[in-house]
Amino acid sequence: MHQQPLIQSFGPNFKSMAALPTLKSFIDVSSDSDFPIQNLPYGVFSDPKNTKPRIGVAIGDWILDLSVIADAGFFETIHPQVTSWFHQASLNVFMAQGPLQWQAVRKHLLTLLSEDCPKLRDASSLRQTAFVAQQQARYYLPFNTKNYTDFYSGIHHAENVGRLFRDKNNPLLPNYRHIPVAYHGRASSLVISGTPIRRPMGQFMPQDHDMPQFGPSQRLDFELELGTVIGTGNLLGEPIAIDDANTHIFGFVLVNDWSARDIQQWEYVPLGPFLGKSFATTLSPWVVTQEALAPFQIPAPQMTPPPLPYLVAKHDFAYDIQLQVSLITRESSKKYTISHTNTQALYWTQAQQIAHHTSNGCNLETGDLLASGTISGETPGSDGSLLEMTANGKEPLVLSQHEQRCFLEDGDTVIFEAFCKKPDFPRMGFGVAAGTVIPATIRGTHDKS
Repeated sequence: MHQQPLIQSFGPNFKSMAALPTLKSFIDVSSDSDFPIQNLPYGVFSDPKNTKPRIGVAIGDWILDLSVIADAGFFETIHPQVTSWFHQASLNVFMAQGPLQWQAVRKHLLTLLSEDCPKLRDASSLRQTAFVAQQQARYYLPFNTKNYTDFYSGIHHAENVGRLFRDKNNPLLPNYRHIPVAYHGRASSLVISGTPIRRPMGQFMPQDHDMPQFGPSQRLDFELELGTVIGTGNLLGEPIAIDDANTHIFGFVLVNDWSARDIQQWEYVPLGPFLGKSFATTLSPWVVTQEALAPFQIPAPQMTPPPLPYLVAKHDFAYDIQLQVSLITRESSKKYTISHTNTQALYWTQAQQIAHHTSNGCNLETGDLLASGTISGETPGSDGSLLEMTANGKEPLVLSQHEQRCFLEDGDTVIFEAFCKKPDFPRMGFGVAAGTVIPATIRGTHDKS
């Protein structure tokens, strides 16, 4: 696809990337907000005054409606069809434009929202329609996904699971340190944060039984993951080289890859996860761009043994993103924070995942989602699943004097949050990925409804 040349942002007020840490917006943003001007994540929303889904960016407690400012001509120097990009009900059309256009739009937004740019700041009438309060908005899946891949790149999670179910002394399978292990998930059951999660029915083998049973999962769990959103893909049969992989990434979302552990344990041999995973996967509504996360890049993990050459980049990197899991139970409105961890626990980088995924000629497409796999740390209190926190239900997680959990119960709400922070740079976050467990739908075997 032909790429337009990068257009410099309009006007003399544009702040250079060097000045980005001190850049301030004319929109009031609290110090603990997920969405300072340095972030500007993309999402799809509607509101009571305009029920049509369209594209916006988050700034403080507000959403800047990009369809409104595009109609007003603020992007006319970027591309002749820019207005149509932001009237879409998904980000796919915009993401397909490629990195040069992503960068051009971001530069324009940084300028428009800065405190010393009058173009939008002083357009009081336009601002009345261009800004929507986040609390009044309804959110939608921000991109259309045909293909969803779930990796297994959290090495401490893999070790914890290996100790529980295989060999305590050799928990990793022989291939783990050589390839980014993954499986293909179900894209049709991706849901936006806030969607209720119905407890799945399935077949499982109870302990001390010699025949399987069918019924509601008794071991429902969450998995804390980071999702990579593919902006531009590759042609079938043409792998993506690892040094080009990051140019195909548009941004990142939080992912809760809900897991029915009892169904999963019974079915996964010999072909891997199926019904124990495909019933729901929750995404956060805001896509945090790769450009916004650039200040939080860190060296890629040291790998032993060294990977094969196609997985070795000249300048690969990882991210320093802090994550936490909280639980609100049916019995109490209190928010229990039950885990703190960091994406530094991932063994394989996003570039390595993409290079491996396409190494056989598999074609990625705009909107494809690549989840990291469960992110768990090495220390107590840093696990990314109840399976690990409770040693597969043998050691209940104590929430209070009156409440504990082995696995999720109906009415429980799981909340994922993530943010980046470092000295002399504003806190940047992802928003939340949340879901509440509701009871299973139980139908008789002869029910045709």
